[in-house]
Amino acid sequence: MTPYHSPVTRTGLYVVVAVAAGIAAYLLGAAPVWSLVVGALAPAVLAAAPRFLRGALDGVSTRDDVTAELSGTEFEDYVARIARSCGMPVIMTSITGDWGVDVIVGKRPNRLAIQCKRQSRPVGTSAVQEVVAGAPMQDCTRTMVVTNHEFTPAARKLAELHGCELVGRSELPRLRSTIRRLTEPSQPTTP
Repeated sequence: MTPYHSPVTRTGLYVVVAVAAGIAAYLLGAAPVWSLVVGALAPAVLAAAPRFLRGALDGVSTRDDVTAELSGTEFEDYVARIARSCGMPVIMTSITGDWGVDVIVGKRPNRLAIQCKRQSRPVGTSAVQEVVAGAPMQDCTRTMVVTNHEFTPAARKLAELHGCELVGRSELPRLRSTIRRLTEPSQPTTP
């Protein structure tokens, strides 16, 4: 049970801290004006310290990688939720017979085929090959591979050759804006 501290007790504590801090500052050689400033600020620091420390400790213990504990299917759901938050139609393909496409985002003719790879090692060329080959089968014009890890140099080179967007762990926070960019309608070029 949390002990109850009445407002009078708390106010009294702040007054005592203010007076003690002001006197201590004066005794340590601060000018009278600065002693008053220290005395006035001390209760504010005392009041803010518990919240500051609690926030700092919570921040240290919070994991940045929200995908670390997800299974492969949960990772696909995570990517689909981000795509849905863009206001785009999202189709989750079946687990088998998907031709290497896990999530389809957008409307024809600008549909995006996404291959999701939740792995403990860098993603290789096979993921890029699968999504690039499977995109036309799913009537998609653009491709993307999303992973909770990073990509091998060979996968990066192959993706660049085929125009496949790669989103690794460090780019995951920008996944939403990347999906929006890739699914916006193509603007006709005028001469």
